[in-house]
Amino acid sequence: MKPCLFCAIVAGTESAAIVLDEGHCVAFLDVRPLFEGHVLLVPREHHVTLADLPAALVEPLFTTAQRLCRAVEGVQGAEGSFVAMNNVVSQSVPHLHVHVVPRRRKDGLRGFFWPRTTYDSDAAMAEVAARLRAALGG
Repeated sequence: MKPCLFCAIVAGTESAAIVLDEGHCVAFLDVRPLFEGHVLLVPREHHVTLADLPAALVEPLFTTAQRLCRAVEGVQGAEGSFVAMNNVVSQSVPHLHVHVVPRRRKDGLRGFFWPRTTYDSDAAMAEVAARLRAALGG
């Protein structure tokens, strides 16, 4: 079994643009975002799917997702957000993660065709992460 990328990010052995680091979860920018500000929220403990997540972690994870929605929308000047998670199918990393994606009308996102992009540079990615951290009070 190969090591879990998200567990390595949580442990600090793999780099990521961290947005939030709390006792129960960590949030970081997706390296292949749908749109700038696309955040992944993961529980600190390794759980593969929502069905695997202990009941005691459901509320804190989704309360944090709610906070991230507000921060992502505010920082990115978005009209709304898209919040999603895959369970096994289309789950590129087998560690539960919640996508929080800023949305605007006519932004080109249709159904489940998700055209991925990249950040212009590591500095641009770090700047977006810093703005989100500030919006979250960190």
